[in-house]
Formats: sequence, C-alpha cells, structure tokens
Amino acid sequence: MKAVLAAIILSCSTLAAAATPVPYTLANTEVRDVRAGSLGRDYQVFVALPDSYSTSKRSYPVVFVVDADYAFPVVRNIASRLSRHADMEEAIVVGLSYAKGDAAVFSRRRDYTPTTPRKHAYRSDMPGRAPAFGEASAYGRYLTGEVFPFIARHYRADMARKIFVGHSYGSLLGLQMMLDAPRSFEHYVLGSPSLWFDAGIMFDREQAYAARHKDLPASVFFGIGSLETLAPGKKRSRSEEDADMVADLREFDALLKGRGHKNLHTRLTVFADEDHASVLPMVVTHGLRSYLSSETK
Repeated sequence: MKAVLAAIILSCSTLAAAATPVPYTLANTEVRDVRAGSLGRDYQVFVALPDSYSTSKRSYPVVFVVDADYAFPVVRNIASRLSRHADMEEAIVVGLSYAKGDAAVFSRRRDYTPTTPRKHAYRSDMPGRAPAFGEASAYGRYLTGEVFPFIARHYRADMARKIFVGHSYGSLLGLQMMLDAPRSFEHYVLGSPSLWFDAGIMFDREQAYAARHKDLPASVFFGIGSLETLAPGKKRSRSEEDADMVADLREFDALLKGRGHKNLHTRLTVFADEDHASVLPMVVTHGLRSYLSSETK
C-alpha cells in the first residue's frame, strides 16, 4: 500500500512539474548590471553573442540598441538570421535597458530626449514623480564613458566598429550623440526620429553644430514608414499632434546633405505601407545591412 501511495505521489508531482510553464530563453544571451555612476542610476545591458563566438578567437562589430526591453530581441533575431542566411557579418548585440526602478516611459523620456519641452502637457507613468526630460547628452556620456569600457573588458568586441540602433525617441538620442561627438559610433541606424519634439529642437541643434564645425564625420541610415505622415485635414507644424514625420525627416536629411560635410554619409529609405509601430524590423534589417553586409565591405 505504501508503495502504491508513493507511486501516486510521485506521479502527481511529475504532472505538476510538467504543468509548470518554463520561461523562454534566447540562446547565447546574457544580462549584466552596469551602474551609471555619473547619473546615480542602475541599468542593465543585454548581450547576445554570435553563433561562432565560442569557437572563434576573433573580435566582432558591436550593435548597441536602445529601448532594449522590446527592441533587443528584435534586433538580436534579425542580426542572427541575416548572418546565417543573408551573407551579413556576425555581430555582438548589446541592448540598453531602462533604468532600474523606473517605468519605461519615464526612463526613456528622460534619457533619450535632448531638452525639456518648452510647452508640454505630458503625464508621468510613475505616481508621485513629475515627467523628466532632457538628459540625452548625459546619458550619451554614460554610454561612451561606462558602457563602452565594460563591453570592451568583458567581450571580444571590435570597438572600432560600433553601430547605434534607435527608433523614435531612441533616434533623438542617436542624433544628439552624433552632434555631441560624431565618432561615438561608426554607423547610426535611426528609425522614425521624433523631430517634432520640443518644437523641432533638433533642427536648431543641427544648425548650431554646422555654425561651429566644418565637418560631420558620421555614417547614418535613416528609415521611416510611408504612413508616418500628417493626417488629412491637418496643417503641418512642429508638434506631435500635427507632425509629418516623413516630411520632417526628408527636410533634416536634406539639411545635413546641404552642409557639404566631407565625411558625412547619409541614406534615407521610406518603407511603403509601414507606420510608426510596424517599421522597426525594416529599419533594422536595411540599416544593419548598409554597414555589415559583405557587399559594403
């Protein structure tokens, strides 16, 4: 009888264990803590290593992607698939998390935007804390001063071949870093930048840069969805509600090209039938290939 009971208990335990769902884990990925001492905040980096990393001694280009909570698995999987099936170089992918303890919107508004909007009615997604903005330059210094050395110490990363991937507010951060220190990255992949932010402040920042510098040494891939245009019946302005993001990006790209910067290379692609929510995979695919494809080497 005891043996029968033991068998029943074991069977029940086995069934219970089998019924417990197991989290899905991305292969060859790691999570590391990298404190931002300069900002007094804690962040994580999500690292995806190439298929050949464990059997090779070579160094790899590094793709840094912001908004990692949603964008890291997208970029990691696209980079992996392209390297396996589309003759693109393998790369280490580094996802940059939101600050620990902060809600996603609160963190990205603060860390990715260049200024505090002169007029705004934004609500905070963190009760008891007012919305924060304007720390893109400070966050950029955290990346170059603390994250870059960390990645260089712990991985076989070719830090002379760094790629930035951002979308929306993340692209504002990329533009601010490009204007602060263009050589922070060797290639920028910038999707649907929110150029309407703070009444078009990045246009002012670009103009100020051009007044002080004769060159802008940067390689940039701009991508945006064709549906990111002004709604019918509205008059275009530099506001979120009345922004024509496609027109804004074309205008910004034309300004950059018109400066005559010898070492600036930009490419702009408008993806048909894509909107702000759907365009990221297209931007990542074409943006990475524009730098890592064997045809571009």
